[in-house]
Amino acid sequence: MTRLVVVGNGMAGARLVSEVRARDKHVTVTVFGAETWQPYNRVLLSNVVAGTMTPDQVRLLDPAWYADHSVTALPGVEVTSIDRETQAVITAGGRREPYDVLVLATGSQAVVPRVPGAAGAVAFRTLDDCRTILEAAATARRAVVVGGGLLGIEAARGLAGRGLPVTLLHLAGHLMNRQLDAEAGLVLGETLAGLGVEIRTGVVVEEILDDGVRLAGGETVEADLVVFACGVRPVTGLARDAGLEVVRGIVVDDEMRTDDPSIFAIGECAEHDGTVYGLVAPAWEQAAVVADIVTGTDKTSRYRGSRMVTRLKARSVELAAMGETHLTEDDAEVVRFSHRAAGTYRKLVIRDGRLVGAILLGATAAVGNLTQLFDRGGPLPGDRAGLLFPGLSGSAVAESPVRMPDAAKVCQCNNVTKGQIRACWESGARDVEAVAAATRATTGCGGCRDAVEGIVGWLCEQEGVSA
Repeated sequence: MTRLVVVGNGMAGARLVSEVRARDKHVTVTVFGAETWQPYNRVLLSNVVAGTMTPDQVRLLDPAWYADHSVTALPGVEVTSIDRETQAVITAGGRREPYDVLVLATGSQAVVPRVPGAAGAVAFRTLDDCRTILEAAATARRAVVVGGGLLGIEAARGLAGRGLPVTLLHLAGHLMNRQLDAEAGLVLGETLAGLGVEIRTGVVVEEILDDGVRLAGGETVEADLVVFACGVRPVTGLARDAGLEVVRGIVVDDEMRTDDPSIFAIGECAEHDGTVYGLVAPAWEQAAVVADIVTGTDKTSRYRGSRMVTRLKARSVELAAMGETHLTEDDAEVVRFSHRAAGTYRKLVIRDGRLVGAILLGATAAVGNLTQLFDRGGPLPGDRAGLLFPGLSGSAVAESPVRMPDAAKVCQCNNVTKGQIRACWESGARDVEAVAAATRATTGCGGCRDAVEGIVGWLCEQEGVSA
């Protein structure tokens, strides 16, 4: 009987365990987690900060699931070394756990800038961080968030939603500079300013003080709560100490296997074909591949990389960015629409008749369809305006569940199509919660919830009409 040990009980590790159990009930499974919490959806932590969700609502698996599925889960037990010769992992307390297959799902850790006083700030990465932030926010008068990427914006929006004055500091010239062009970053900043977040870009933090943050040049931004959201780096120390190949992440092949054939790595700690993915959908795709191989369900299963779609999950801010968003008219065909007063910016980047990048900021019905076109890489219809504005005459893009093909992917995180949702509905699921339980749609970033609700609502309406 195969002994599977998983190190890391976050979103990647927990998904792997559930994928393995869905395929094989006889593999012996032991999972270690450095955090004391049961696995939770890290993507939704900004909702915990905002107060729209509780820690229990972001939990992925509870203790009863492990008991019911004969999985040994050890939260709060850190693995400190790997004995590759005897094939065992060793914990901080001295426990030795033998394995036939070892999967590293150690994730990432927050980057903390090396500036004086940094110990007086709190990072935004874990559920414990959320608790620390909320405790401080209860008595704070002003807050500063350092870092204008996804996490920083979500943290700032969450704190502002609680009525706390917030200043967001960002080193680059515009927000989310890795995913957005300058104009989109400007529109996003104006949208956030309207929601109570003061934006300062192009600034350098030099010191964290008791009463705020000192910038290069001597200016002090007042705050009694400082939150770092300056990115993450893969946790690779365990693999490196064991002699596995590590570059930026733990190097793996298309099977997600390291240079030790008994050890795999998935999620944010893994580096596949030179890329470390920081999103949930790739981690879950990787988990499915490893589960196929470990259980023997599909020995030919391979991970070929993921097409990156980034969704900002901040209340009252709708944003999706995908692919090569920084290309200009010199490199590709660019279709752009901007309406700053309405907080709207839309950009398509097209090369050889195919969508290679897009930015969609502000409420738009085009997100789902453009994501499908980007994901498939197929040829685009000639009506470019119709791509950005579904419903215009001649548009080939489906703007409602009626016109959406069954093959259309609705949930990117879990690879769920409209056809699967329809089949689930026909089997008796009559609301979003039932569809989520059966297909996992909406349980990743949550960005597809409106689309799933629309499909379920339309199907229910059709049932009423036919009846």
